[in-house]
Amino acid sequence: MNIVVCIKWTPDTSEADLTLESSGKDIKKDDLDFDVNDWDRFAIEEAVQIKEKMGGSVSVITVAPDDAEEMLRESLARGADQAFHLWDDAFEGSDGYAVASILAKFIRDRPYDLILTGTLADDDGGGQVGGMLAAMLNIPSSTLVSKIQIQGTTINFNRELEGGLGEAIEMDLPALVSVATGLNEPRFVSIRAVRKVSSVEIPMLDLGEIGIDESKVGYDGSRIQIEKVYLPPEGEGAEIIKGNSEEAAARLAEILREKGGIG
Repeated sequence: MNIVVCIKWTPDTSEADLTLESSGKDIKKDDLDFDVNDWDRFAIEEAVQIKEKMGGSVSVITVAPDDAEEMLRESLARGADQAFHLWDDAFEGSDGYAVASILAKFIRDRPYDLILTGTLADDDGGGQVGGMLAAMLNIPSSTLVSKIQIQGTTINFNRELEGGLGEAIEMDLPALVSVATGLNEPRFVSIRAVRKVSSVEIPMLDLGEIGIDESKVGYDGSRIQIEKVYLPPEGEGAEIIKGNSEEAAARLAEILREKGGIG
């Protein structure tokens, strides 16, 4: 069972004070910490668990700048067998379609039975790369997968739907599935495991080595162009109602009348 996992290098904005670049088309990322996309941790863990049950190999791939090597090395420490770093300055500005094109060009001639991705990315929440990559490779795909079982040349899985519903699906391999968080429990990565893979070579392949035309990547190869990024307007501060219960109730009723909530 040859499994490919596509992962993304994303900025951590959870506790950061965000500011915009002068272009107004992105946030400033120089001072942000980057890490593997959280959804992708579950894809890596699922791939390793399948390998441990069935044998085979796990290859992790990313399209990301130089600093993302530490993310790939962590993936090796989690149990992946090999990692590939795809980057060229020409890739800057690539949208989901261009990234999928890069991945498809690299993966197409490699042996694979199953491709795993996270359903969403923490930074843009696009959820597009998995489906487009599968279409480019002409293989079936699905998203929000919450349970996986491989039987021979088929994959059986559960998929989350809206309203707490789910569905059970069977697809022929090779296939691509984008996993949901909670699919498994990503394993702890020890210092010893990281040291063990510290000398493993992680090849970085550029535009020419991948064999993709420059017109298909970056801004030129993208189908989506961001026109403007902006911070949401600040709302009014909350009013803290003070006093005893009767006073607080009276003030609350007054506010609701002012807002038209009660007559």
